[in-house]
Amino acid sequence: MIARVVDAPLSVAEHEEAVSVAAAGAVVSFAGVVRDHDGGRSVTELEYVGHPSAADVLAELAGEFAARPELHAVAVSHRIGLLGIGDVALACAVSASHRGQAFSACAELVDEVKKRLPIWKRQVFGDGEEEWVACP
Repeated sequence: MIARVVDAPLSVAEHEEAVSVAAAGAVVSFAGVVRDHDGGRSVTELEYVGHPSAADVLAELAGEFAARPELHAVAVSHRIGLLGIGDVALACAVSASHRGQAFSACAELVDEVKKRLPIWKRQVFGDGEEEWVACP
């Protein structure tokens, strides 16, 4: 199981490899990528700042998903620090025997990370204005 908050680039492929096991008929992954716009405004960069408890919260969340009997493995990481357009901010992957289970679990994992992880986002817009977005 991978569950970490890091200030280095994330690899979705690494997460997929971490959950690939012989019993898995499905591996589903997700990359949350920094896009160049939000709400009709151009975005030039993002900065993510995590609470000191963020790594523990993410590990707890990954453990909850890994304990599900229909899942074989879980890997999830969130990046903090300054990110540019195209950088991966959230990488996750899950494996299960069947695709429906894997798709559902991966989507739910992403939603729970966004809901529970104490990480905040600062967006810098093309006009120089900034906006803080509270995650949980």
